[in-house]
This record gives sequence, C-alpha cells and structure tokens, in this order.
Amino acid sequence: MEIRRFEPGDEVALFRVFFTAIHELAARDYSREQVDAWAPADFDMGLWASRMQAIQPFVAVLGNEVIGYADVQANGYIDHFFVSGSHPRQGVGTRLMTRIHEEAGSLGLTELTSNVSKTAEPFFTLHGFQVVERGFPVRRGITLQNALMRKRFG
Repeated sequence: MEIRRFEPGDEVALFRVFFTAIHELAARDYSREQVDAWAPADFDMGLWASRMQAIQPFVAVLGNEVIGYADVQANGYIDHFFVSGSHPRQGVGTRLMTRIHEEAGSLGLTELTSNVSKTAEPFFTLHGFQVVERGFPVRRGITLQNALMRKRFG
C-alpha cells in the first residue's frame, strides 16, 4: 500500500471511497435515510471535485485502486478521513493517520481536530483523540450525529 498526495484525476475514485465508506461501513451506525442524505448517489461531482482540490488529501493506493484518503489542514483540522467499504480493518486508516501525524509534525501543529462519525469515533479514540463535544449536523434536511474530537501533542 502506498500513501501519496492527491493528484488531479483522483476525484472520482475518492468519491467512490467516500460513498462506500458511508453506505457499507457507517450504515451500521446510521439509518438508511441518514446515509442517503450524507452520501447521496446524485452528489454534484463538480462541487465534489472542487472540495477535493481544496483539501488536497493524502491518498491510499493498493495496486492501482484508491482505497482510502484523508487530509489535514494547516490549522490541524482533519476534514475528510475515509476508508473504502471494501477495505475495512486492513490497516488503511492507521497508515493514513500516521501520515497525518507526520504532516502535523512538519507543519509544527500542537493539536489535531476533526468532526468524527459515530462509526469512526472508536478508531480516533484508539489514536489518542478525545471527544470535545457532540454535534448534530444536518445534511439535506436530515439530522446526523457526530463528535468534535481533539488530540493535543507537543
């Protein structure tokens, strides 16, 4: 498995990771209505591409297949962190988290934060994050549940 920087042209593969992560993994913790609101099949791909280009995620690749991605912004915020529904519990998330920590070190960050799904919360806890507060974001008129999590380091 390789972890590399985002490249133009990755957008469709990243959407596939996002979509399967939510529809196949997060679906254990969220209702069908919530999953469909969070990751609709008719997502505007122009908006998606712009978002991916803006956050510049790290991309996990196995063979020629994109199997995960995650970003960290200059302020330490992790906006997206997703592993493909076909590759759960295979070390992809841990490799991405390691790369985020390396980037945080090179940026001189003292903390990382992220709004984390119920599904991802145990993974983030395992990696030293703590819940700061619970959130209830609304997507397409449907309320979801997440947690703002933070990890401080020196």
